[in-house]
Amino acid sequence: MASGSTQKFSLFALTAMVVGSMVGAGIFSLPRTFGNATGPFGAIIAWCIAGTGMYMLARVFQSLAERKPELDAGVFAYAKAGFGDYPGFLSAFGYWIGSCIGNVSYWVLIKSTLGLFFPVFGDGNTVVAIVVASIGIWLFHFTILRGVQQAAFINTVVTVAKIVPILTFILILIVMFKGDMFSANFWGGVGMPESHIFDQVRATMLVTVFVFLGIEGASNYSRYASKRSDVGTATILGFIGVTTLMVLVSLLPYSVMARADIAALGQPSMAGVLEAVVGHWGAIFISVGVIISVLGAYLAWSLVCAEVLYIAAQKEDMPRVFGTENSNKVPAAALWLTNIVVQLFVISTYWSRDAFALMLSLTSAMSLIPYLFVAAYGVMLARRGETYEKKPEERQRDLIIAGVAAVYTLFMIAAGGLKFVLLSALLYAPGTILYFWARRERGKPIFNTTVDWLIFAAAAIGCVAALIGLISGYITI
Repeated sequence: MASGSTQKFSLFALTAMVVGSMVGAGIFSLPRTFGNATGPFGAIIAWCIAGTGMYMLARVFQSLAERKPELDAGVFAYAKAGFGDYPGFLSAFGYWIGSCIGNVSYWVLIKSTLGLFFPVFGDGNTVVAIVVASIGIWLFHFTILRGVQQAAFINTVVTVAKIVPILTFILILIVMFKGDMFSANFWGGVGMPESHIFDQVRATMLVTVFVFLGIEGASNYSRYASKRSDVGTATILGFIGVTTLMVLVSLLPYSVMARADIAALGQPSMAGVLEAVVGHWGAIFISVGVIISVLGAYLAWSLVCAEVLYIAAQKEDMPRVFGTENSNKVPAAALWLTNIVVQLFVISTYWSRDAFALMLSLTSAMSLIPYLFVAAYGVMLARRGETYEKKPEERQRDLIIAGVAAVYTLFMIAAGGLKFVLLSALLYAPGTILYFWARRERGKPIFNTTVDWLIFAAAAIGCVAALIGLISGYITI
């Protein structure tokens, strides 16, 4: 991951980066999460909306990878190129902090998985669970500092290891499929409170964002691609494969258990479903898969977090210190800040009623801003006709695709609700300190445009509102 590396990633390795980044904690939590919110009918609608929106976003990533090959610094490069330095910083910071919070959700899920067998871990937010997670954070930290740089190889091995239990789960549930049970659950199930289909779908929206995070995995490592065109191809292949897995994992449990029973499961709920079908060994089998999957995803995302800070500092969007490497070619300062933030969020889970759900939703909300900038940049290129000189007939198609992706991300931000918009501002506003630091040490004006000031003002107002909401109890975590 260091700048001095000459390693090039094949199409298979890039696709594994996408699959490995997307298949982490979220997929193992889908049965209960969907069971709490909706029946199969609502789930199908939710996946149609999410699948269409994220496919359009994947197509935007594919198009930008081919049309702007010089923008190889990852997701935030598009925000900076299209909208300026401060939006570029916000995109980089949002992506980074969202990934840090995502790493916290991994530890919560590991701890709640152990809680299935060792009650002292509870739901992943007990004192013992937090201490064990803290030890894990710093073991990974010091291991990476020693030079764990073969991210593609490690990720490929772990990806294969974690896909096996998921495929096994799917095959067993297909064999055990009960049509009458699926039909009874289809419109909402017995024993569940009635709610409008729109509310059911809305309740799953941030979850679908979370499980799609990582769709940009190939873009994050685009500068290492053997062929630039492989970045877009890997994004689409990874998206199709993982989407198929996620739809099956969320729908098949309705064919073997009542929705009320699915909703009552602990996390990882995939383990509870398989235990109900085949016995206790099913819970053990899935739990082992969860731990392998999550630890692998944690390693991959720790590298991504450090890479984002490192590249942002190299591009003068973060303080210089985060663009430095140690003797093992690891961006040590970036890794230190990343894991300090992860540690603080892990401690904060002690006061959360449902730590996993909170981290899942907050990760999704933070990641939507960088995604929105990507989609908006795609719209901007198509409207201007920039890079369409050779094939102008593709311009209208790409404008529609990017437009749908932009509308989808805006819809997702709205669907998440005001709570997570305000909590996002609570992170964005103080995070701007890093931007002030970077600008001052390079002798640049803090903000270049009136729009930059307006964006910062909105973040600051949102931050104050979030603090008032938390103190007053209007916002709960």
